[in-house]
Amino acid sequence: MKYLVMVQGSQADYETMAGKPSGTSPAWSEQELQAMYAFMGALNNDLAESGELIDAQGLTEPAQTRFVSAGKDGRPVITDGPYGETKEVLAGYWLLECESLERVTEIAVRITECPGPEGLVEPPVVIRPVHGSGGAC
Repeated sequence: MKYLVMVQGSQADYETMAGKPSGTSPAWSEQELQAMYAFMGALNNDLAESGELIDAQGLTEPAQTRFVSAGKDGRPVITDGPYGETKEVLAGYWLLECESLERVTEIAVRITECPGPEGLVEPPVVIRPVHGSGGAC
């Protein structure tokens, strides 16, 4: 079964990773950032070796995004980010092929163990089965 495993973040989270503290998160040091990258690299290597990794990507900060919707007149409305009304956005994901929900949950638990600065509040890891990829979904 395929699963999309997602981590969320905010513009403030990206700014703290660039060394600028926010009201809710401490600034990351270069050593803490490198530890996070090393952790994610090791996780991705393990998942590739087990044959479970299909794809994994970190996404750029919300300030570099664009929102496209249909306007009332049918013409597109295009807005650059970040969006004040959106607290969290998708920060990165893994597309995995796992034998069970229990196995992908084990992987999600491992993701929550990613190192960061003391006082960092990590958002939850979200698991979504991919519709039509097997199983009951």
